[in-house]
Amino acid sequence: MAPPGPAGAHLATAEPLSRSIFRKFLLMLCSLLTSLYVFYCLAERCQTLSGPVVGLSGEEAGAPGRGVLAGGPRELAVWPAAAQRKRFLQLLQWRRHRRPAGRDGGEEAAWEEDTPSLTGGPGGSGAGSSVAEAPPGTLALLLDEGSKQLPQAIIIGVKKGGTRALLEFLRVHPDVRAVGAEPHFFDRSYHKGLDWYRDLMPRTLDGQITMEKTPSYFITREAPARISAMSKDTKLIVVVRDPVTRAISDYTQTLSKRPDIPSFESLTFKNRTAGLIDTSWSAIQIGIYAKHLEHWLRHFPIGQMLFVSGERLISDPAGELGRVQDFLGLKRIITDKHFYFNKTKGFPCLKKAEGSSKPHCLGKTKGRTHPEIDREVVQRLRDFYRPFNLKFYQMTGHDFGWDA
Repeated sequence: MAPPGPAGAHLATAEPLSRSIFRKFLLMLCSLLTSLYVFYCLAERCQTLSGPVVGLSGEEAGAPGRGVLAGGPRELAVWPAAAQRKRFLQLLQWRRHRRPAGRDGGEEAAWEEDTPSLTGGPGGSGAGSSVAEAPPGTLALLLDEGSKQLPQAIIIGVKKGGTRALLEFLRVHPDVRAVGAEPHFFDRSYHKGLDWYRDLMPRTLDGQITMEKTPSYFITREAPARISAMSKDTKLIVVVRDPVTRAISDYTQTLSKRPDIPSFESLTFKNRTAGLIDTSWSAIQIGIYAKHLEHWLRHFPIGQMLFVSGERLISDPAGELGRVQDFLGLKRIITDKHFYFNKTKGFPCLKKAEGSSKPHCLGKTKGRTHPEIDREVVQRLRDFYRPFNLKFYQMTGHDFGWDA
C-alpha cells in the first residue's frame, strides 16, 4: 500500500492540534468564569448564606437588597445583604477564639447553646458567654479585609443590670461587631496600652461598629478620663436596674460561688440597730448611680450616654433595642419578631434559628432564685436609695419607676 500523500499527513497532524487548542480554550473559559464568580461575590451579590436568626414575616421577604432563608412556608428569615456576609467564618473563628467562660467580677455564661452553626443564632463568646464570637464577613475576611478598630461604643455598666443580654441581643445586628470577653482595659489593664486593647477587637468592615462591654467601668473613678483620652466621641451605654433588686442579685451570684459568706442582712448594715447602711460593700455601692454618674459627666455630655432600663430589657426587649439602635445610628433591624418570652426562665430569648436544636436563651446561671430577704431590710434599703434614685432621674431626665 502506498504511503499517505502530503494532504493525508496534514490532516493527521491537524486533528491532535485542534483538540489541544480546544482543551486550552476550555481551561481559559473555566478560569474566566471562576474569576467572574469571585468578583461577583466580592461585589456582595452572593446570598447563599443564611442570617443569624429567624422570625421576620413573609411580607418583608421581597424587600430589595435582602437575602432570604426559608424557615417554613409562613416564616422566613429575612436579612439585609450585610447579614449574609457575616456568617461564613463563624464556625472557624469560634474554634480559634473561644475563650474560657467567667472572669473575676465578670458575668457568667449567658447562653444555653454554645455551638454555633452557619445557620445559627447570634455569635457571642468569652467571659460572660459560652457562645462564639460572630465573624464580620465572608469572602472579604477570607482575603484578610477589614481592620481592627478601637471601640466606638462601650457598655460601661452596671454589673447584674443586664449588660450581657444587651450585648448578645445587639450582636444579632449585622453592623455590630463586639468582643465577647470583658476586656477590663480601662480598669485593670490600662498600662498595656491602646495597641494591646485594639488587638482584642474583632475585625470590622466599612459601616460596622466596634463595641465592648465591661460593667465595672461605671464605678471605676479613672475610667471616664481614660475613655475620653481614647476618644471624646465614644458613645456610652449604661444598663441600670432597681438598685435593691440589683444588690440582691449581686449577692445571689456571690452566694452561688461562696456558700459560706454571711447573710445579706448582716452585710447590708454597719450597725443594724442604728440602721447604718454599709456603703463600702460593693453590692450596695454600685447602686448609688447618681454618685458614679457625676464622674462621667465631667468628661462626657449627657447626650453621649444612653441609659437602658434593665427591667424593660426583660419586659420589652425590642423596645429597648430600638432605642439602642437609634442611639448608635443603626437601622432598626432587631425587632419584636426576633424574640419570644420564656416563661420558665422569666427572660426573653432569641427565636431559634433554622437548623438549630435550641432557641438562644439566657443560660442556667441567669435568673437564679433569690434568697428570701427580711422585708424590713429591703424597706430600709429602699429608703436609703430613694434620694439617690431621684437625683439620678433628674440627671438623666428619665424616671425609671423604682420608687413608685
